[in-house]
Amino acid sequence: METKKTKGSGFLKVTGILMIIAGAIAIVTSIIGALGVAALVYLSDGAASSGLLYASVVLMIVSAGTELAAGIIGIINCNKPEKAQTCIKWGAIVAGLCILGNILNAAGGGALSIFSLLLGLVLPVLYIIGAVFNKQELGE
Repeated sequence: METKKTKGSGFLKVTGILMIIAGAIAIVTSIIGALGVAALVYLSDGAASSGLLYASVVLMIVSAGTELAAGIIGIINCNKPEKAQTCIKWGAIVAGLCILGNILNAAGGGALSIFSLLLGLVLPVLYIIGAVFNKQELGE
């Protein structure tokens, strides 16, 4: 079976590569964040409320891993329009985790930054658009 390059496959491949890069950077910063939370809890002798901090770190790690996985799946499946629905689901999960992270930030006393939310959603939305373009190839 010959695979042809389409608008959707190129779009999905590029956004997949960007998601891999962003996911890898996020994993490193998540590990640094986890170490920072552990140091804060240790230095405060339990005076700091650590529940929300640990929840944030866990969400960061899960989000970073999910973004990395979605990027890999996007690259692997960029030339397979029949796998576009899988990519759409992964993109939606990454977008959902972005929204959840912003909600958790606001619940922790931080400001709900619309700019941060929109910036975090750009890549997953572009990824989903690429997958939708790929899915449209099945109908043609």
